[in-house]
Amino acid sequence: MNALGIINFEDNTATIDGLGEHRPVPAIAFLARYRIIDFVLSNMTNSGIDNVQVYCKEKPRNLIEHLGTGSHYNINSKRGNLRILYGEKTFPSPVYNHDIANFMLNMQYIESDKNPYVVVAPSYFVYSLDYNEVLKQHIDSGADITMLYTNTSEAKTSFLGCDVLTLDKEKRVTGIDKNRGNTKTKAVSLECYVMTKKLFIELVKKAAETSSLYWFKDILKDSVEELNIKGYGIKGFVACINSLEEYFKVSMALRDRGVAQGLFKPGWPVYTQTNDSSPTLYREGSSVTGSVLGNGAIIEGTVINSIIGRNVTVCKGAVVKNSIVLQESYIGENAKLDHVVVDKYAIVHHVKELKGTDEEPVYVNRRDRI
Repeated sequence: MNALGIINFEDNTATIDGLGEHRPVPAIAFLARYRIIDFVLSNMTNSGIDNVQVYCKEKPRNLIEHLGTGSHYNINSKRGNLRILYGEKTFPSPVYNHDIANFMLNMQYIESDKNPYVVVAPSYFVYSLDYNEVLKQHIDSGADITMLYTNTSEAKTSFLGCDVLTLDKEKRVTGIDKNRGNTKTKAVSLECYVMTKKLFIELVKKAAETSSLYWFKDILKDSVEELNIKGYGIKGFVACINSLEEYFKVSMALRDRGVAQGLFKPGWPVYTQTNDSSPTLYREGSSVTGSVLGNGAIIEGTVINSIIGRNVTVCKGAVVKNSIVLQESYIGENAKLDHVVVDKYAIVHHVKELKGTDEEPVYVNRRDRI
């Protein structure tokens, strides 16, 4: 595929409380095995995109450790390249640390790439898609920009804060707004755009000249009338992980095999950094139902409708229900967890019960002892 892949970072409306304080959103652990970025990056590499630039807004260490050289994403080692890029300067305020500023600071890498097209997509939208199909329709349609979207009837409770599109009968984008949860049905932008590299560079530079606080989506909104922007609708499983509540809700939904089949498709692998630890050990007297478990875990207690990360220990008498426990955490004897997100390396053993709700799961901080 003759396109440069650009994985953009999340805007300021995406705030995953707790988990996001210790690592960027793309590097957050997901479904006991993956990181959030694995899905969009796998879409790109499965589509034959061998040159990928990953932009990181802050705290790049975890992301760098996870992505490595990119070899585990099946990027061609001879003609492919994975770059992790971020603004190598001090911003006077966090509001200046946006995608346009980072594109401008790394413009030499964009301009030097030989691909004539770009596919720009953020990591916090989770879906499976062959970008070759999008590029083909983009070229055939003669559009300036092709913008991915999905129709949802759950806009009052999901995709809050995301861009939503107004489309005419020919699927031309005539307006871009925010989803404020005031109506059920919306066409939600996936913030994924296909265009020529030349136009992308022009828009980035125009945005930088227009305002020091402009994001790329702002210049797109300004350009709706002058550019031919076509929508490309996708079906199947689509989620936006832009809050702790959405992280929890999406994770719980994907425990269901029927739901997960809309994301994990035959012949379309989701690549990640592998771990060669031993399989999960289920001790005598343990009980596990409706859950997803990573390898290396030791289960002595009860796990119900939960996601248990790698090398987690659930001790005898403990009950973990409707919860997410990230890797290397320890749940002590007789502890009761319900609607809880336990971050990495935490120890829960001096508390009898922690209980949250779907709307407000309890978060246990990384390395905390409670």
